Amino acid sequence: MDIIKCKDANCDNCTVSKHDLEHVLSMLRFGRLVVYPTETLYGLGADPFDETAVKKVYIAKRRPFDMPLSIAVHDISMAEEIAELEENAYRLAKAFMPGPLTLLLKKRSVLPDIITSSYPEVGIRIPDHPFALRMLEEFGPIISTSANRHSHPQPTDVETAIADLGNSVATYVDCGPCRLGTPSTIVQVIDGTVEIIRHGAIPKEKIENVLVG
Repeated sequence: MDIIKCKDANCDNCTVSKHDLEHVLSMLRFGRLVVYPTETLYGLGADPFDETAVKKVYIAKRRPFDMPLSIAVHDISMAEEIAELEENAYRLAKAFMPGPLTLLLKKRSVLPDIITSSYPEVGIRIPDHPFALRMLEEFGPIISTSANRHSHPQPTDVETAIADLGNSVATYVDCGPCRLGTPSTIVQVIDGTVEIIRHGAIPKEKIENVLVG
């Protein structure tokens, strides 16, 4: 287990060195787990196309295998590679992404069923954090789930994640406390219908205003 500390936790741009970023990417490529910061909570990441790595996420979190995982992507174009976006999904994505929104969308067959527990939908997120976006741009889609054991307190700082997950994670990236510290709002957009599945950082009213605007 190793910890990479950001030189400036309040940076607008990522100050993690290229060497340290490459270390994180190499851990992901080798099927290891990493903990990374977002604006909402610290996330537990792995290569979603490596089913052994995905199993490690479930085991580290002690999460039931029938509870789906979400995916973080760098931009809408990357989201389109693994999920189907319809008009309302585009409207919400353009309004709130990057940001604390998770869109629950029809998944494409390229994504392993273990991620979604064989459900046909997948949660897609674009985190509003400079390190997370830099990592996603370099690596591609990454598992996005809170870096804690199932039912334990949600990690708004890296210390909480380390206390919970310990050596099951190869690398922790410490960029200080999360800016929002509140989970993302989850909105399901399937076959023309829109439903808020989990209330979070984006209020219901803002979601509705984008859809009727």
